[in-house]
Amino acid sequence: MLKEFNADVQELFLRMMITNAELFVRITNIFNSENFDRRLRPVAEFMIEHSNKYKLLPDVTQIKATTGVVIEPVEDLQPEHYEWFLTEFENFTRRQELERAIMKSADLLEKGEYDPVEKLIKDAVQISLQRDMGTDYFADPRARLIHLKSSNGQNSTGWPVLDQKLYGGFNKGELQIFAGTSGSGKSLFMQNLSVNWILQGMSGVYITLELSEELSAMRIDSMLTDTKTKEIFKDLDNVEMKVKMKQKTAGNLRIKYMPAQSTVNDLRAYCKELQIQTGMKLDFMCVDYLDLLMPVSAKVSPSDLFVKDKYVSEELRNLAKELNIIFVTASQLNRSAVEEIEFDHSMISGGISKINTADNVFGIFTSRSMRERGQYQIQLMKTRSSSGVGQKIELAFDNETLRISDPGTADTATHSYQPSGKQLLDKFKATSQVGAVDSAVQEQLDNAEPLTRKTDADVQSVKLKSLLNSLKK
Repeated sequence: MLKEFNADVQELFLRMMITNAELFVRITNIFNSENFDRRLRPVAEFMIEHSNKYKLLPDVTQIKATTGVVIEPVEDLQPEHYEWFLTEFENFTRRQELERAIMKSADLLEKGEYDPVEKLIKDAVQISLQRDMGTDYFADPRARLIHLKSSNGQNSTGWPVLDQKLYGGFNKGELQIFAGTSGSGKSLFMQNLSVNWILQGMSGVYITLELSEELSAMRIDSMLTDTKTKEIFKDLDNVEMKVKMKQKTAGNLRIKYMPAQSTVNDLRAYCKELQIQTGMKLDFMCVDYLDLLMPVSAKVSPSDLFVKDKYVSEELRNLAKELNIIFVTASQLNRSAVEEIEFDHSMISGGISKINTADNVFGIFTSRSMRERGQYQIQLMKTRSSSGVGQKIELAFDNETLRISDPGTADTATHSYQPSGKQLLDKFKATSQVGAVDSAVQEQLDNAEPLTRKTDADVQSVKLKSLLNSLKK
């Protein structure tokens, strides 16, 4: 790799492009006339303008007539020369763009604008030619599908009824959004997902921008140990024992509070520091919630929700790709969704910008009566990898432990508040003294002949039926 790209080397680049126009086509995506020496810059500008307008590079005569600079072709170019050109021109462009980014960053730092600096440097460092030719569809279908399955999909949500609609669950590197009105249970869903995943042996972080770390952890205590929230402090020893027992087979979970208006850079820095200090490999991240984050790549007013959420959504999805993790967050539904039972894209706070970026969007529908009955409904508003859009699923909810579960695996008794007929009858027998038989009479009945016992039993049965009929009236 050349350390210095002086004017002679830059002129050689231009001469090789004039000699073989195919070289120019291959580096067009990173070609920038501002990277060239002042003497050669008019030539580079003329070459790009002419090719854009006429779809053809100018010849040496046109270049000399227009710019006054003589650019001679290179004789006897070999394929090995082409590879050298591509490698060195890529290095030259990256170096020049990085140098310019550093100069711009100095001006931004003086103005106190820190967030755009990282993007400028990162964009410059990532400059490269298109050498990856993509996936050869027909080459090896089996290997292609196995790679997809092993690299990023699918990870069960812990709710089979939802997995079925998503063809297996969530994929790594994708953005999932749970949307609901205020108080609908957005935090509960992300906390339940965190519990589901650590019980599967996965490790991750739960970022809260609203609730405290302690309150979030206490909710998860209740979910993980199947303990009523109001009894957590009454039975600390038992809760502690259950949590430690789960720890032996479960994955790791970190709960971190960050202030509202944090950025994706804050999330990235935390994950990096967590990995350095603990060696923890992340499988998932839940961020509670998207609307409270601010973008890094652009300075946007918090009141401009559409633009703000567009940038934040894109940055979150890029972070999910970068870390190769399952990423779940939440968003607020606006006031128009409060009285509705069918959600659509117009009801998302901030507009459709979030939905366009997200891979899966779920609407959380519930009501007071549904929650009392232990029910939640999930509406699939967008699914990028399945055909579940518009479908609805029912999930069971335990009001006391805050656990959300698949109806097929939930204990229905915990969600029912109506005692059964047998329970009512048992209660009646335990409390009623009408028709009760004293011990002496009972002893006579036990010693009596079978026919006598049957007759007395029939009498007692008639009395009981008569009493029940009078109660019904």
